[in-house]
Amino acid sequence: MTTEPVGAERAVELARVFKALGDPVRLRLLSLIASHEGGEACVCELTGVFDLKGPTISHHLKVLKEAGLITGDRRGTWIYYRVSPDTLRGLADVLALDDAGVPA
Repeated sequence: MTTEPVGAERAVELARVFKALGDPVRLRLLSLIASHEGGEACVCELTGVFDLKGPTISHHLKVLKEAGLITGDRRGTWIYYRVSPDTLRGLADVLALDDAGVPA
């Protein structure tokens, strides 16, 4: 972002990802999934962590998925989610600073 301006299409893409991360529930969901043993978590393991109903958790997971932050695989009646490393790597590149605190 500091070496050249972000193009219009990339700005829309980045804004969607940052907007998805801007909600505390979604940020916590992403963290829970990323830190879960094996790098994936069943939706059944995520719903009990919050004082929210299942459909609300599903909505937040949908937003994360649409932003490309997570992927999900259905196994029987459950969906297992994992973090998309490419999307996180792309965010890290946009926000990267060198050791001196200067944008990379």
